[in-house]
Amino acid sequence: MPLEKDLFGTTADGLAVERYTLRNARGASVRVITYGATVTELVMPDRDGKLADLVLGFDALSQYEQRGPYLGATVGRVAFRIAGGEFTLDGKHYQLPLNDGAHHLHGGPRGFSHAVWRAEPLSTDKSPAVRFTHESPDGDQGYPGTLDVAVTYALTEENDLRIDMVATTDQPTLINLTHHSYFNLGGIDSGDVLGHVLQLNADRWIVGVEPDSPTGDIVAVQGTPYDFCQPTRIGDRIAQTAGAIPGYDLCYLLNQPTGELMSAATVDEPTTGRRLQVLTTEPAIVFYTANYLDGTLRGKGGEMCQKHAGLCLETGRPPDAVHHPEFPSTVLRPGETYRHQCVYRFTTTKAS
Repeated sequence: MPLEKDLFGTTADGLAVERYTLRNARGASVRVITYGATVTELVMPDRDGKLADLVLGFDALSQYEQRGPYLGATVGRVAFRIAGGEFTLDGKHYQLPLNDGAHHLHGGPRGFSHAVWRAEPLSTDKSPAVRFTHESPDGDQGYPGTLDVAVTYALTEENDLRIDMVATTDQPTLINLTHHSYFNLGGIDSGDVLGHVLQLNADRWIVGVEPDSPTGDIVAVQGTPYDFCQPTRIGDRIAQTAGAIPGYDLCYLLNQPTGELMSAATVDEPTTGRRLQVLTTEPAIVFYTANYLDGTLRGKGGEMCQKHAGLCLETGRPPDAVHHPEFPSTVLRPGETYRHQCVYRFTTTKAS
């Protein structure tokens, strides 16, 4: 069956959470739950056809309900940080809940990643798909306007995971959705991702005073440990990165974005031959190497989630864009439609 449905669990509030499994004829599969429209499992073949789960996650719904690292979640209403948790829109000031020190992170403590979405299976000739919908009411997590959101996951026969995000509003508001899977192309039980080879279609990054809190300075990556213009092992220069904990956690501006689907990143895992290409219609991508996982979270199969056990490639608008008019805007107005497409394309390479 290309599309299956079962019960994943029940929330602490008594809401049933469904799980949808999408399969293709090549043996690939994706599992997504209605809690947070979250990808819990993504199985892809290596160069020899061996299948492995490539995303970090949990076995139990209760673990997703706890405040954690957003494993596989749909993040919103606004992904990344809003400095001070406040903004002014059309002359009116809004204060959002602070859930990351002095900042508002990933839509707040009860953002989209902690909502139970409605799900609708879709029948297509080319791929199984599920559309998740959610109505975020006016005032939800401090944001103005009622926002209607739809996120569609589709698995193609070419091993593409296609994610289409659409939203409309009845009042001016902010929106910046992203997908937050932690990928390990060696498989979730294979260790860290420092041996993965990354290339980004981005020669500029946004300087931050701390992760996701940009100064507004956009600088060239050339000559810095943040340069992935050419294929580079992630671990080669990770010790040279700034911050108390070595690792990557920064936003890149893509080269010449057009609003059409374009390549943003390519990741290779040499041992298995798995390759991940990220395509997006958005102008920016955040690269994060799970620096804050510390072995205290128990993931699927009882595996402890260790530092650098996965990598995130989160497409969207830059963090804190509402405070930086020079960044692509996150403002959505009535009569407009927010559209964001992201494709995670899985292929393999031959052994060298």
